[in-house]
Parts: sequence; C-alpha cells; structure tokens
Amino acid sequence: MIEIRYEKENNQSAAYDCDEQIGVCQYQVFRGGWNIFHTFTEPEYSGQGIARKLVQCVAEQAKNDSVKLEATCWYAKKVLDL
Repeated sequence: MIEIRYEKENNQSAAYDCDEQIGVCQYQVFRGGWNIFHTFTEPEYSGQGIARKLVQCVAEQAKNDSVKLEATCWYAKKVLDL
C-alpha cells in the first residue's frame, strides 16, 4: 500500500511503498509563502494518481499553516490550477 507523508523537515511530501521512497513533491520556503518546484514519481508507479496526491498533500499543509502557495513545477501548476 502506498503511503503519502508530509515531511516538514525536508520541505516535501513523499510517497512510500513499504520503506521505499517512490515519489516526492518538493517546495522552497520564501518570504511569505512556499513554491513547489519539483514533483516526481518513479516511472513504474505512473498512472496511479500518486503525484497528484503529493501535490495535494503540500497544498493542504500550506492551507493549514495559512501559507501562500505558488508553483514553478508545471505539474503542480496543472493540479492546483494556478
């Protein structure tokens, strides 16, 4: 089973299959907000909606923390409709 975790200490959300990391959504902290700059899922896990869940995890955390969210990652822009 795939588990999505928010990892504040690494500025990312990550997907795990058991103990193996299979995807990430990384963001940079800037004055006044966060910028998602990279989303990646291992090719053998494509088509399962994992990347979307990773972006949504970061977006949910930003909302909970009342932080402005931006994206330079094309995929995150698409998911967030920015």
